[in-house]
Amino acid sequence: MNTDQCTDESKNAFQRATRFLDRFINRYAELNTGFGGALDGLRHHYAVHRQRRALLSLDTAMLKDLGISRVDALQEGHKPFWRP
Repeated sequence: MNTDQCTDESKNAFQRATRFLDRFINRYAELNTGFGGALDGLRHHYAVHRQRRALLSLDTAMLKDLGISRVDALQEGHKPFWRP
């Protein structure tokens, strides 16, 4: 098995896990109980986590289009999800 296959398999596994978590969070976050409120917070934190990881995956040209330096992207991307 070459490294391209490993990378593709890792990406596929990550995408499946992400879809599962999206469905799970979206399905149960609409409950009108305290549990639903907790899941709203979880959904928000998970969205922040995904956005920061996506920022890390952008190349220099894309960051330049956004007006963000690589250093700024790295600083934001490596923040924990609970920090604003």
